Amino acid sequence: MNPVIVAVLILVALIAGAAAGAFIAYKKGVGAGVEQRKREAESIVGSAEQQAARIIGDAEKDADTKRKGALIEAKDEIHKLRSEADKEIKDRRAELSRQERRMQQKEENLDKKTDNLEKKEDALSQKIKSAEEKLKEAEQIKKSQMDILERISEFTKDQAKEYILSKLEDDLVHEKAVKIAAYEQQLKDECNEKARSQISLAIAKVAADQVSEAAVSVVPLPNDEMKGRIIGREGRNIRTLETLTGVDLIIDDTPEAITLSCFDQIRREVARLALEKLIADGRIHPTRIEEMVDKARREVEYRIKQEGERAVIETNVHGINHELIKLLGRLKFRTSYRQNVLDHSIEVAKLSGVLASELGVDANVARRAGLLHDIGKALTSEIEGSHVQIGVDVCKKYNENPVVIHAVEAHHNDVEPKTVIACIVQAADAISAARPAARSENYESYIKRLQKLEEICNSYDGVEKCFAVQAGREVRIMVVPEVINDEKMVLVARQIAQQIETEMDYPGQIKVNLIRESRVTDYAK
Repeated sequence: MNPVIVAVLILVALIAGAAAGAFIAYKKGVGAGVEQRKREAESIVGSAEQQAARIIGDAEKDADTKRKGALIEAKDEIHKLRSEADKEIKDRRAELSRQERRMQQKEENLDKKTDNLEKKEDALSQKIKSAEEKLKEAEQIKKSQMDILERISEFTKDQAKEYILSKLEDDLVHEKAVKIAAYEQQLKDECNEKARSQISLAIAKVAADQVSEAAVSVVPLPNDEMKGRIIGREGRNIRTLETLTGVDLIIDDTPEAITLSCFDQIRREVARLALEKLIADGRIHPTRIEEMVDKARREVEYRIKQEGERAVIETNVHGINHELIKLLGRLKFRTSYRQNVLDHSIEVAKLSGVLASELGVDANVARRAGLLHDIGKALTSEIEGSHVQIGVDVCKKYNENPVVIHAVEAHHNDVEPKTVIACIVQAADAISAARPAARSENYESYIKRLQKLEEICNSYDGVEKCFAVQAGREVRIMVVPEVINDEKMVLVARQIAQQIETEMDYPGQIKVNLIRESRVTDYAK
């Protein structure tokens, strides 16, 4: 606040106080003289005015001093700011000068580079022109040389090109044959011994008996009189039994025996059990036949379940749906080329497990895929389609592992195998089927296989004769030496083997032998 204003306020306060004191004294001074109180009041007022004047003077001096000090400080600050601004302007001018010098230098360098580029462009144009002239000259020389070469060799350009390409093709055939032979030898050296060891180990660990079953069953009788009782009055008993079981009963001159004929082994087994129970019971009439057939059918279903459980336990495969277990049991009454399908499936499961263990693959999944690979054969008489597709549908229905489903689908190459387990199941299936006496094939199938092999081999140019030997396990091919040389033999053998793999179905492998011989004959006269 301004000191003058403060002093005025103090003076006003003193005057007001003096007036108040005088008024109070006047009120109180009853009896005292008015003059006396007036002088006292004037004295008080005078001293207050003096004091106020002194305060005002001090305040004015103080205010002048502060104003001068503030003015001096403001001037100093202005001088300082001006100096800093001058310095900054000076620095900026110096920086601008440096940048201008740099820009000038860059422009000079660009001008120099532009001049150099122009000179280089001129030189390059001269070189290009010179190169074009030399190229034209080289073309002319080349053309003249080609003319000279054509006159000397008596070949045109196209003829020479064709000759070189044919020569190159022969060289390439030779190189390919050499490389194929080298690769085959390397693969044989590295894989043959190991594969033989693993397969022989798997076969040695899994020894399964192969039992051939016929399409008929023979039921022994205690005496020949039982035949008449089984036939019944006007043949009613035998008709009832055949109607209920779907099996043909053959009663001939064979002493003390009845033959049951049916391709469905389950129905044949039901009829056999029912007939044995009827013979043991002695009461043979249509009502009793129905009871025994029902009882035999329940026993067969129970046996089917037991066979399925036995297969699961024997192969150490767990977590299979109970419906799949029943289907596995039905395989006990199904044969393939007279090989029992359930025993075959168990054998394939064990072989797959051993091979998977040797190759470092999940043996549990491999055994599961091997056990279920032919599951579709349990329903082929009831559902249309191949056993492979039926097996895939059944496995999908009961939420089997996708790897197992793929192995089932690929075990006969219906689809290309994409997993190691699918290849293992294929190999195990072939090993089980190729065992000596594991399967029996009729004469016609052998003849067709041999004819197909010979047709494939005779379809190639340069093949003179071919012979399928060892029941189709090996084919020996005689080739014309003038048409097929030693190098080309490797390629022809490879092509024939690939065509056999593509067009034929067979267990195991077929050996392809190519024989080439050149003979020189002369006569002395």
